[in-house]
Amino acid sequence: MGERRDVYTDCTLCYHSCGCKVTVEDGRAVKVEGLESHPLNSGKLCPKGENALENIYSPDRLKYPLKRENGTFKRVSWDQALDEIARKLSELKGAFGPQILGVFSGSIGVENLEMAGLTQRFKAAFGSPNFFSVESVCYRMRIRTRQITFGKYPTEELDTKLYILWGHNPDASDFPLKLALEENLAEGARLVVIDPKRIPLADRADMYLKIRPGTDGALALAMINVIISEEIYDKEFVEKHTFGFEKLVSHVQRYTPEWAEEITWVAAEDTRKLARLFAGTKGASIYQGTCTQDQTANGTQNSRAFAVLQTITGNINVPGGWVISPRLRFGNVGLDVEGKPLGADQYPLFFEVWGRKSPYGVVTVVPESIPDKIKAFLVVGGNPLLSMPDSNAFKEAFARLDLLVVHDMFMTETARAAHYVLPACSHLEKWGVAYTYNVCHCIPYLMLRKKCIQPLHESWSEWKLYTELAKRLGLGDKFPWETEEDLVAFELEPSGLTFDYLLNERPQGDFYQQKTYGISEGLFRTPSGKVEIYSEALEKVGFDPLPSYREPERSPLGEAKEFAEKYPYILSTGSRNYYFTHAQHRNIEALRKMSPEPFAELGPETAKKCGVGNADVVIIETNRGQVKMKARVEERVAEGVVFVPHGWEGEANANLLTDAQCRECILGYPDMKSLMCSIRKA
Repeated sequence: MGERRDVYTDCTLCYHSCGCKVTVEDGRAVKVEGLESHPLNSGKLCPKGENALENIYSPDRLKYPLKRENGTFKRVSWDQALDEIARKLSELKGAFGPQILGVFSGSIGVENLEMAGLTQRFKAAFGSPNFFSVESVCYRMRIRTRQITFGKYPTEELDTKLYILWGHNPDASDFPLKLALEENLAEGARLVVIDPKRIPLADRADMYLKIRPGTDGALALAMINVIISEEIYDKEFVEKHTFGFEKLVSHVQRYTPEWAEEITWVAAEDTRKLARLFAGTKGASIYQGTCTQDQTANGTQNSRAFAVLQTITGNINVPGGWVISPRLRFGNVGLDVEGKPLGADQYPLFFEVWGRKSPYGVVTVVPESIPDKIKAFLVVGGNPLLSMPDSNAFKEAFARLDLLVVHDMFMTETARAAHYVLPACSHLEKWGVAYTYNVCHCIPYLMLRKKCIQPLHESWSEWKLYTELAKRLGLGDKFPWETEEDLVAFELEPSGLTFDYLLNERPQGDFYQQKTYGISEGLFRTPSGKVEIYSEALEKVGFDPLPSYREPERSPLGEAKEFAEKYPYILSTGSRNYYFTHAQHRNIEALRKMSPEPFAELGPETAKKCGVGNADVVIIETNRGQVKMKARVEERVAEGVVFVPHGWEGEANANLLTDAQCRECILGYPDMKSLMCSIRKA
């Protein structure tokens, strides 16, 4: 046996960044285990993490650069590919200006500072403001909304006295929370599940509330009504730390539990019971689905209502509540650029609040912007033709691009449409920063993401791709780091934890700060210095400054009678799967055995009306397209609702059903959770 070593690093197969121990023999990774010392996963891994090596050493990996000619791909060198890409970008920039370039970073770039940061830096160095990512369909809305309310972004803790899983199923999508729930429920924590599907955790809950998709804000407003009318709110917290409460009092009078019952399917008495339970528990948290409430017509106001519920019950910065954790400072890899990204004018709060700007464009406007405003696209670590709403619109638009370049580990649906496909490194083949602080963590923990093995085949990291491409564009000075290690050292410098320290002294990672509870001076970075229940930021752009309710645009209660007759059932797309992250990992045989095919889920009465039996092949159709998959008739699913999972390619792609034009009015998110559809036996 040759050299054998264990490397402490993290897993980036989803956004959680769990700690891992990777065993390397003779330069090959042979084993991946959970890192027991890591506070997030305590030595455990989900099936994706356990099977990471099958993904990394997959024979399906892209091995070398490819160029599409006459409808087929041929192998080319990196030099040829980059020379030709740079030449085309320069031609387009000279003819139309730099803003014609759009860049996209996928879900694995959300917590990957190098992937997202370098992608932002490249487009800025080129002179374009147009950076897009999954953040404009997932999670950024809740961050922005909580910033508008608190001035910072408080997050849920893993440990709490009362878990309200609101459209959130940790068993399928949140491994660290799943572990914490198991431990805390055994110790007496209480649980409430609000979901149109009775998930398995609901069987262990104190309350299960079956809710109509897209109506979460109505239930939240009715809970606020009860808490205020019964005067069970935290009067001291409200008086000291909030702005606009007195306006909220009169505003919510019309949102009674009886009003909400007609809309949400939740009985008025259950709403009262839940409101009293929540208000009576110090150390309670609402755990939103990752994008369940975002991807509806009322998305921003849903998150506003949840924030107000946490606030008026005093469940802010207390153990078990929403906590404003210390944020780690990193070296800024991004660059400033003149101009606003696409979507900023239509959805100004997505781009800027109180002078604080974000780099993101609104991805739902991309199809309508090609080719007039965007003529070239660079996609890194993402698959927008499958994962973004309205695949038909995106496919038609991307076919009109003068240049499409994809950097990925695998030949995705987007890669198949590209002019150039470039092989990317896995997370074990490059250096990076691994940090944990959000998404129900509240754990300020930092690791070095270590290069465990050499890049396979001809794969390149994002640092190498952008550095080499920038040189060919005359932008080499904008990428000054000689090595990946130099880049990561630059990122770490402001944190006080050096590259050498995290490599040699604390390879397992370290806490970079201790979180603190209580309300300190300057905690809320809003104009008022308080929690802004009444939002002047929303008012200034023409929206309700207090949480309100908007019925889904496509709704059984809407006025479009002919539409509802053609598409009589509520459609919710994007159901999570424990074994995959979106469209990723579906080439892993061990995972495919556990989840071999997609199923559309519907209740028995709905199935009976449609003439559909369990395991029948069915066609689900909307105004945008149709999909085909097997039906799963399940008593746990609310009648009148059809759930369609996402991430499957071909005729089972859920985003053939969604509509990029059906958007939430404040931040531009697509409605993917409360559309209307028909379903029939194929």
